[in-house]
Amino acid sequence: MTPEQLRAFCLDFNAAVEEFPFGPETSVFKVAGKMFALSALDARPLTVNLKCDPDEAVRLRADHPDAVVPGYHMNKRHWNTVTVSALPAALVRELVEDSYDLVVAGLPKAERLRLDRP
Repeated sequence: MTPEQLRAFCLDFNAAVEEFPFGPETSVFKVAGKMFALSALDARPLTVNLKCDPDEAVRLRADHPDAVVPGYHMNKRHWNTVTVSALPAALVRELVEDSYDLVVAGLPKAERLRLDRP
């Protein structure tokens, strides 16, 4: 997955936006003002920080120790840093979608319904 593909995929979710609160080099993808992905799209290797269920985060780190590590500068229990090139694109897409879904699940019910994700 290329940086352009990662960016396009993140922006394809309902109400997803890209912001740059940490400077122009770091893309922060949000839904309803809440972050679900963070990446320096020009970095090599390409990595992305993604929200993750804590139990799933531990499993992913064990299954992919060279590609999934505790989230850099994030809450290590709930965030992973994923090296995009070290995983199949389908898995990266699944992890991004899971992150988006976790953030949406934490929104108020009215907001979730507006996003069509009860």
